[in-house]
Amino acid sequence: MTEKKIPLRRCTGCNESFPKKDLIRVLKTPEGDIILDSTGRKNGRGAYLCKNVECFNKARKSKSLERSLGVSIPNDIYEELQKEMISLG
Repeated sequence: MTEKKIPLRRCTGCNESFPKKDLIRVLKTPEGDIILDSTGRKNGRGAYLCKNVECFNKARKSKSLERSLGVSIPNDIYEELQKEMISLG
């Protein structure tokens, strides 16, 4: 039997590759909302972050999350995402 390939994704904060299930997906829905996708299967444009707040803060400071999703993210959305990340993490 062949081994099952593990999908890798790159964290937008630290730019390191990890298995997909070890990362949190930040999603831009077709309606334009920015949410955390804990299942990793919702429709929309996604970007991945490590499960620590330091990577989130790096991505916020460098605006790499905004570039990945193709939209500018207001500060109140960042605050909501950070609270959700802390509760998941």
